[in-house]
Amino acid sequence: MPVFTRPIDGDASAAQVLRCLAARARRRGLPPPAALTGDWFGGSAVLAPSVRITATPPQRAFSTADTAPIPAEPGPVGGGWIGYLGYGLTDPGQHAQPRRLPTAAWGWADHLLRREASGQWWFEALGAAEPGLVAELAEVVAAGDPPQAAWEAGPVGRPDADQHGKAVRGCVEEIAAGEIFQANICSRFTVPFRGDPLEVFAAGSERFQPARAAYVAGAWGAVASLSPELFLARRGGVVHSSPIKGTLPRRGPRDDGNAELLRSSTKDIAENVMIVDMARNDLGRVAEIGGVTVPRLLGVQPHPGVWHLVSDVRAEVPEDLSNSALLSATFPPASVTGAPKVRALEVIAELESQPREVYCGAVGMVSPVAGLELNVAIRTLEYADGVLHLGVGGGITADSGPEREWQEVLTKAAPILSLLDA
Repeated sequence: MPVFTRPIDGDASAAQVLRCLAARARRRGLPPPAALTGDWFGGSAVLAPSVRITATPPQRAFSTADTAPIPAEPGPVGGGWIGYLGYGLTDPGQHAQPRRLPTAAWGWADHLLRREASGQWWFEALGAAEPGLVAELAEVVAAGDPPQAAWEAGPVGRPDADQHGKAVRGCVEEIAAGEIFQANICSRFTVPFRGDPLEVFAAGSERFQPARAAYVAGAWGAVASLSPELFLARRGGVVHSSPIKGTLPRRGPRDDGNAELLRSSTKDIAENVMIVDMARNDLGRVAEIGGVTVPRLLGVQPHPGVWHLVSDVRAEVPEDLSNSALLSATFPPASVTGAPKVRALEVIAELESQPREVYCGAVGMVSPVAGLELNVAIRTLEYADGVLHLGVGGGITADSGPEREWQEVLTKAAPILSLLDA
């Protein structure tokens, strides 16, 4: 498919351009913009100026991501499907409380603005560009720094610590009974919100600079994902995944030693290694024989408010393998479920009091010329009906304790809650 590209002058940040695109969409009565910022498709930002993202039936959620085989060489993104896959697509639970958001939502963008890691902006389109569109969006990039719109948030509704502890103990009992080796147990914060959630995303992406941030919105609500974690990146016959498991606080110089503590933590290492094994198993279902490797195991990385253990898994898959088959084999992400996955999903549904929505699913984009990239939807705010929801959790192993797990929930939630306080 031909891609039209033009360089655009300007040194505005992705958040600045995103705010300008939102103002443009409001003035012209267009659907809102969508955004991928951090480390996406070899650059630092992919912004869809206006895209209508709508609910997608569960039976079409994975197949929407199917495209023709992508060459291995990197290049422009051009456009494609942008949206999310909610955890609810494969949730075996029967929850009394209904979900507020669609289980999946996708929208097609035939042109976009892309920012290289060097800071150079590009206009890109699949096929020919509309007359005048390049000049119009160049003016948006050059518009400077628009004022940040105010919002009001709070008071924060915290999950019940005792209920979270009960779920942790229940999970440890399932491990002791031999039902599972590990499972991810989560709780949700609720925050009444008045304003545009795009502003929260723009502010959060500027402050925290998360590696895999993503924003999508529609008539159904909005998802502002400040995720550090890569679920899947596929180009041609190569797939990468970078599961995160293992966490300690990182709030300043007093926590610098936590990097070494994390590197030597038996509990956190066990969490990460088990999840890496599960990611290898998931990818091995569709990979070439002998095609799954682990280029990096147990790397310690700094992220907003926390240190994390991060590993990389690489798989060689048939180039004609569909993205829907890849997603069927791997979704939901290993790091937010447990091992073995099928039973862990059942245990999670039994122990958690509320259904997961987009949280613990994936947000991202699939381009017919650049491939597929999806994050793991953690550190993710879900907006609907005037309320933001923030899901937070952690991996439970045989030696997990309720108090430590609750403190991990608070540690992970703190940066985003502080953003809303601002």
